[in-house]
Amino acid sequence: MARIQQLLHLSTGQISASKWWNISHPHWRANTKPALALLLTASFVLTAGIAPGATQERKPPRTLTASGRGIVTIPTTLSQIRLAIEVSAKTPTAAQQAAATRSTRVIDYLKTQRVDKLQTTGINLNPTYTYPPNSTPQLTGYTANNSISFRVTTDRAGAILDAAVKNGATRIDGVSFVASEQAISTAQIQALKQATQDAQRQADAVLDSLNFKRREVIGIQINSNSTPAPIPLAQDMTRQRLVTAATTPVIGGEQQVEASVTLDIGY
Repeated sequence: MARIQQLLHLSTGQISASKWWNISHPHWRANTKPALALLLTASFVLTAGIAPGATQERKPPRTLTASGRGIVTIPTTLSQIRLAIEVSAKTPTAAQQAAATRSTRVIDYLKTQRVDKLQTTGINLNPTYTYPPNSTPQLTGYTANNSISFRVTTDRAGAILDAAVKNGATRIDGVSFVASEQAISTAQIQALKQATQDAQRQADAVLDSLNFKRREVIGIQINSNSTPAPIPLAQDMTRQRLVTAATTPVIGGEQQVEASVTLDIGY
């Protein structure tokens, strides 16, 4: 290689020096032809030596795939409540007007309590019948049903339910418990961290048993990190039961936030 570089230097110098010669000089062609031939030969030798190495591709690394899981438990501090106002009357107008009057009273009370996510979830009006044996059904009247839902902190739920019944609610269709959005968001991040660490621990356990070392993470996939569903209260609460109780007890529970992560790790 040193010899080739020396020849290149000499030939280049020879060509450069020839520029000072007049092109009509009788020795111009004789001096430049050997130099050009030597330069082309050396260039071919250098290119031939570099080309094989330049075409080599990097061998892809070996990878291990590991999936981890994270679970974070948080308290359910909010109660999602569904109320109904059901009224029966002889005519549809009377039933609907009575239900509207009661519903307005209940909603006005709930607004004074500054509950969250207050909304009407249903308005129904249906005829009612009796079914005498061996006879056709007989119309007896109409039933109007208005439904309302709202959210309140669990420590206030019992007292608000009692007062809502006194203001006209006739049925509690359901109570479910859920954590706050901020608590769920924080728990999701913690669960993702736990899942990632769990996947790394699993990978290390396998690689250590095979005398391999963990290298860089090549691929990351978040498999699941969804918002948990509210936990329903398994209890049928009627108007009579609520009226006779001093204060309706409502106690929340705990909610689990889960996450799953898959890592592709080189070794």
